[in-house]
Amino acid sequence: TTLFGSDLATAAMWNGEVAGTRKTTPGFRLVEKYAMLVGGISAHRYDLSSLIMLKDNHIWSAGNITQAVKDAREVGGFSLKIEVECRSLEEAREAAQAGTDIVMLDNFPAQGVHATAQVLKSEFPTLTVEASGGITEDNVTQFFGPCVDVVSLGPLTQAFRVVDFSLKITSDCGGVEASGNCNNNNKGQVSVGTSEISASPPSAPATPGRRIFAF
Repeated sequence: TTLFGSDLATAAMWNGEVAGTRKTTPGFRLVEKYAMLVGGISAHRYDLSSLIMLKDNHIWSAGNITQAVKDAREVGGFSLKIEVECRSLEEAREAAQAGTDIVMLDNFPAQGVHATAQVLKSEFPTLTVEASGGITEDNVTQFFGPCVDVVSLGPLTQAFRVVDFSLKITSDCGGVEASGNCNNNNKGQVSVGTSEISASPPSAPATPGRRIFAF
């Protein structure tokens, strides 16, 4: 059995959280967020209004990280946390000094995450450090460490494997419909053909004109 989420963290004796991201399939956000929770994954922020996350465009528009955090604090007030996406220790340190609640170390290699997080925690003990970017199910444990609070990865909702299936119009006559000997009551049934889902047609005869989806 493959471990993930809280089980994986426990197995690695890590006290942090494995999280998804805000990015979900359009129209399926609630379902995918719930699936994360069921799987032992932190759902991260639900939408753009759940957390103020400052990315490069916000920072460039404000002029610098310090000003961006100040502007965000004025808008969000005391009720919303602020997270700053950082690409270096210098950016992370500026964000922490400006009063951000969370620093995201974006696209850092695993060793770089741990080294940077250690410096940040020594200077800002209450700061939350998140690692994100380039993290997959295969390398997620490399980012677990004593100074890392959250490891988030988008593939949980952006790169999951899907079931390949198709719908076929079939009958219950054993393939003799071409000879005209098929009972009309059994024509027009719809079954699903897939390598991963049983596609046996329903045993009960269908009502004339009715379509049955057999999954």
